[in-house]
Amino acid sequence: MVKPKTIQIFLPDGNPRGIKIAEITSRTVQAILSPRASLGLAGKRTELSNVGIYYLIGQGDEDTKSVVYIGEAENCKKRLSQHNRSKDFWSTSISIISKTQQFTKSHIKYLEWLSIAEANKSGRFLVENGTTPQKPYITESTEADLIDNFDTIRILVSTLGYPLFEQVDKRDEENLFYCKGKGATGVGKYLEDGFLVFKNSTVVIEETESAGTALINTRKKLLDDNILRKEGNYYIFTQDYLFRSPSWSGATILGRRTNGWTSWKLKNGKTLNEIYRKGR
Repeated sequence: MVKPKTIQIFLPDGNPRGIKIAEITSRTVQAILSPRASLGLAGKRTELSNVGIYYLIGQGDEDTKSVVYIGEAENCKKRLSQHNRSKDFWSTSISIISKTQQFTKSHIKYLEWLSIAEANKSGRFLVENGTTPQKPYITESTEADLIDNFDTIRILVSTLGYPLFEQVDKRDEENLFYCKGKGATGVGKYLEDGFLVFKNSTVVIEETESAGTALINTRKKLLDDNILRKEGNYYIFTQDYLFRSPSWSGATILGRRTNGWTSWKLKNGKTLNEIYRKGR
């Protein structure tokens, strides 16, 4: 059962688009969001010198997933400064620390491992980490505490606008949409942050003459990244994939330009437009 939560978000410089410090007041975990442009100002805060984990986030455009790199550090400030010099893709960082400074090296190693595993499982963001670390050994009681902490992390990060770990209920068949054409069938769900096409959705191979360069390039990139794979007379999605818009997801499946608001339909025939724009 989902329980109501009260989350406090503090704006230390008063800028609603700047640094945000989020916490559930009854918990010890704190999330510090900083736009890359505000990293110098964020670095003046003592909290960032603590042991913690961090997420570097790069926003995708209409046809690509957003990207996240997940790491741990004994001093988040120093590690973020290093990444500011060495990694280009990210525009936002979120650091997770303990207000009571209770995190140890083994704690953050476990939270890093769990974050990578859960981000991969949700499929909403492309995880930039080249390798997934081995699950660290910790005691059973410590693991229980850290899983509880991770539940808080999941809520805070999503509240800050990045649902890294939010999984989609695929059993909710009444709210699943279908996009069909030339024998191919895409299956997916409309979410707060885009349209999620499910693994094993099939895709038309041929592109129409009017498809356009952008769509052709999107499909090529999905093939190059092994997100699409040829099977028989169709391409198939090898994993869940989040598109920024219903129209781009539908166009990718059909190999042509389309209005996703009308091409995605429930089993009863109602379109995405009828459900979410005109009401049920």
